Amino acid sequence: MLTICLACCFFNKILHLQFNLEPHFIFEFKQIKAFIIAEAVFFFVFSMDNTRIKTKIICTIGPETASFEMIQRMAGAGMNIVRLNMSHGDQDWHFRVIKHIKTLNRKVKFPIAILLDTQGPEIRTGHLSSNLDLKKGSVISIMIRGASEVEETSIHIDYDDLISSVHAGDKITVDNGLINLEVLEKQERIMRCRVLDGGVLKSKSHVNLPGVRVNLPAITQKDRRDILFGIKHDVDFIALSFVREPADVLQLKELLGDKVGKIKIIAKIEDQEGVTNIEKIISEADGIMVARGDLGIEIPIHSVPTVQRKIVRSCSEQGKRVIIATHLLESMIKNPLPTRAEVTDVANAIYEEVDAVMLSGETTVGKYPLRCIDQLVNIAQNVENQPGLRFVDNLNTDNDKQKFSLAAVDLAQSLGARCIVVITRRGIMAEMVCNCRPVYSDIYAFTNVSQARRTMMLGRGIRSFRISFSQDPEKTLQNAFKVLKEREGFQAGEKVVVISDVLAGSGKIDAIQIRHLP
Repeated sequence: MLTICLACCFFNKILHLQFNLEPHFIFEFKQIKAFIIAEAVFFFVFSMDNTRIKTKIICTIGPETASFEMIQRMAGAGMNIVRLNMSHGDQDWHFRVIKHIKTLNRKVKFPIAILLDTQGPEIRTGHLSSNLDLKKGSVISIMIRGASEVEETSIHIDYDDLISSVHAGDKITVDNGLINLEVLEKQERIMRCRVLDGGVLKSKSHVNLPGVRVNLPAITQKDRRDILFGIKHDVDFIALSFVREPADVLQLKELLGDKVGKIKIIAKIEDQEGVTNIEKIISEADGIMVARGDLGIEIPIHSVPTVQRKIVRSCSEQGKRVIIATHLLESMIKNPLPTRAEVTDVANAIYEEVDAVMLSGETTVGKYPLRCIDQLVNIAQNVENQPGLRFVDNLNTDNDKQKFSLAAVDLAQSLGARCIVVITRRGIMAEMVCNCRPVYSDIYAFTNVSQARRTMMLGRGIRSFRISFSQDPEKTLQNAFKVLKEREGFQAGEKVVVISDVLAGSGKIDAIQIRHLP
């Protein structure tokens, strides 16, 4: 508020002095002044950077948040990464969002990264001429694609292997668990089902077959087109839906080609098979998304919290990024405040020291997207002051670089250093430091590669900058120190721990230094 008042006073003065206008003429410049003030406030807000939390915030962009102005406000509130949900909207729509992000990134202190989320192998109901009101206890017919309708209460499902995949007694879940059916009997291309939980069925509703392995490709033709679209427009992450085994991740790597390692792969865990193979999937992917929506349908809902904790623990031990997604603040799609249970759910994820939490419907169609971000920031600011669960105490340190990073973190903690400065080209060393989850020291990563800077935005507690690198490591380091003082408010004499390359004869070696800012 003070910033706004100062801006108003400042620009009123400018209008009087520069244009030599009387007060009653100032109204002619109201629109100009409003624009200038808005830009000034935007600059000040981003310069102040009040959302100093370690946990990163991912927001899905939808009809309510697709404008440049709204994305700008969400970034100011604390959003770090935007999610493009390829299940909705066409590529032209998503391209407009990407252009907004790239424009915004030329203005902000810390860039907004882009995560492209594939639709994945989905099963849906077919087209209905009108919505179908399914009553509990009634019996309906389900036919696979290609069969003709035999009665009014019949449903088409676009999965060719449906009949062979399910058996009498199996459950079919429709519309994210709101409608549930039990298979009574089946014939060649049709089955009879009893309605266990009724509701209004619409066209193209999502279908789940809990406990059944569906015979669908890991990457569909639509996914392939969307992934190539993401590569073309330099997205930073690709979230692969319904990852069931490590071979699914390998298939995506093959499609990425020389972009492997530059575009990070996030494997979405959404069914029992993915949970069963989680250790191998974690090893192959750059990170994991615990996608609790479909996961809570595909496995018993009461087991979701324990599965979440298992996955977070495994990611922490293997040094991989982990995102908690779906239903974080679901009630805020319509309500201005979250439930106490939702706040506790988010707090528990932050206690687990996850890298990021993700909003879906809250920021696509919700009434209060900015308030949702505010709530996440407030929860994180409160919880991060408390000791976390420290799954990283069992971090796998077989890698020499990981041991090296752990030593740097231990040194920084023992010295009470305000931050750990990491000079890194691809972001790997910064990720290694992030894996250690330093409690008191912030992580400041400096790279000369724009995409590496953006992908580091997912790492818990990493604050990344792009600077020019010199052949002389000391000059590079001095550039980094200058940024800390000019843009982050560090003072001369402050103690920091540095991880960087130093010259050693004809080559370079990794080194840890204790430095005082000049």
